Amino acid sequence: MASFQKRGENSFLLVVEAGYDAKGKRKKRTRTIRIEDTALLKTKKKLNDYLQSELIKFKTEVESGEYISPEKTVLANFIDDWQLKYAEKGGLSDQTLDVYLTHIKNHIIPALGHMRLDQIKPIHVVNFLAQLKKVDGSEMSVNTAQYVYRVLRNILQRAVDWKIIKSNPAASVSKPSERGILEKEINVYDENEIAVLFDAVQAELHHWRIFTSLALAAGLRRGELLGLEWSHIDLEKGIIQIKQIITRGIGGKANLKGPKSKKSKRVISLPPLMTEELKKFYIHWKKEKMKMRDLWIESEHEFVFCNENGQHFYPTTPTTWWRRFTHRAGVRFIRLHDLRHTSATLLINQGVHAKIISERLGHSNIRITMDTYGHALQSADQEAANKLDSIFTRKKNSG
Repeated sequence: MASFQKRGENSFLLVVEAGYDAKGKRKKRTRTIRIEDTALLKTKKKLNDYLQSELIKFKTEVESGEYISPEKTVLANFIDDWQLKYAEKGGLSDQTLDVYLTHIKNHIIPALGHMRLDQIKPIHVVNFLAQLKKVDGSEMSVNTAQYVYRVLRNILQRAVDWKIIKSNPAASVSKPSERGILEKEINVYDENEIAVLFDAVQAELHHWRIFTSLALAAGLRRGELLGLEWSHIDLEKGIIQIKQIITRGIGGKANLKGPKSKKSKRVISLPPLMTEELKKFYIHWKKEKMKMRDLWIESEHEFVFCNENGQHFYPTTPTTWWRRFTHRAGVRFIRLHDLRHTSATLLINQGVHAKIISERLGHSNIRITMDTYGHALQSADQEAANKLDSIFTRKKNSG
């Protein structure tokens, strides 16, 4: 049996009977819905039709076993549903979900996992964010705290969307503030340090020399470099196409998939010297493949950067090599991803327009480029102004 009854000016209670409990008492499932459409409230027949429709949907949900009682649902249990029915159903990429699950395990579950969904209030979120620490107990960076906040807000929003709770308590709380914290400047190499880097990397294996050069020449992400195949490179025209990436997914599994956005799928022109280096490396690559004979097991792809058997490197392999290389070579350490930033900064210093840089990097819009490299662009703008100053000086003297 199912029915509805008016509770407030624009709210109605849906009631569905769900059999009997162990003591023979009828079990009832309820849900309150609010109607914001004032026109619907004024039309009795349309309102009744709408409520009947919502009641049928609610009854179907209860009878199919999909209904979740909010008073019995704690956050930890809901997260299981969130992962199964949202995150793994295309709501998040595998790589993003892997990061989310780490923050959930290390921070959200220990602090809030025991709480009922309907009892989590904004003040609980405020206190949670105020007490965030790293797993080792040290202070957490603002960026990491903001990421944890984003994870929690995402989870609670799904509970709202699925009508388990009425509102998202995290939505009423501001993300951790960066006020009072100096803006973090991008850590890049200057031209002298790049010369030192190139000298040092000559002692490394051939593929790491090319990997480093290509990261700087094209500003590619790690996953884009790992997903690169020889068929994506036109050695005559000196261009490469970014068609796929390799990322670290759930449980550490490596995934080969399309680029992260439409803009990430792009064509990039290479410096002539980089093209010549790639031609030499291709010959070396083919010789290595012939040497391996039957031990070469990769038959579907021709990855530029691969193991001895032809299979692509594991996503974290370049990062591990980079850290060890900079340490033993005495090269100032910056993140491997910062080679991409170095590439962009070099182009800015050469006066290349931000729009071109944005397209080379595969940013979804130029605003990302402007925000990311604002300091470098400002410096380049000042240098341009200084050059104009000499023109005005000549004009003043001639007058």
